[in-house]
Amino acid sequence: MTRDIKISLTFPKQAYAVFFALVLSLVRGVAYSNEIGIALEAPMAILAFTFCADTYTQEIVSRRSEIWRLCPMKKRIHCIYRRIAIQELFLLTIAAVSYGLFFLFQNPITYIMENGSESEMCRFFVCLAAMAVTLGFWGILSNLISCLFRNMWVGIGGCLVLWTITNSVLGDRIFGAWNLFSYSFRNLEDSSDFNWIYGKVVCICIGILAMAALPAIIRKRG
Repeated sequence: MTRDIKISLTFPKQAYAVFFALVLSLVRGVAYSNEIGIALEAPMAILAFTFCADTYTQEIVSRRSEIWRLCPMKKRIHCIYRRIAIQELFLLTIAAVSYGLFFLFQNPITYIMENGSESEMCRFFVCLAAMAVTLGFWGILSNLISCLFRNMWVGIGGCLVLWTITNSVLGDRIFGAWNLFSYSFRNLEDSSDFNWIYGKVVCICIGILAMAALPAIIRKRG
């Protein structure tokens, strides 16, 4: 586990993730606290697919792939799963810290619904849950594409194309509540409207399929 942490969380990756969160909370303006989730989701998705794209391909770049192939397939797959989990937990921590930094640097107005049904703490945990799904989806997808083409830049590029399509007015119009960024396009005025969960279910299902397909891809391309 310690070795996987050292490999998957190198100092440069940690440094640019922290810097990214710091700059985002400074330059992305929000007026109300319920806008923080919108400000975070799409940028954190970019961080996730750039951060996790080299989870496996770093073995190729560092020329450890020949040694890597000597390990049993089960061990190799479990190692990749562990590294993904380590990176996702780190990114989720960064997202949680970023949420607090918005309050520190911008002091947004606490948005209170007319019926007072959503507290600030509840809003934070809902945002964190949505963020966990978003980070997991984009991290797993970029790793899968990178493994398929044995190139991290293809993984990043493929995810960027999908990100551009779904994180847009056109994407919201086409996919609606099933959009990958449904949380960002949710109805902010109605805290009881959880239709955005459909989009997160899509992310979870695709993520599960991607994880299930990973062993077959590693066998053919590893």
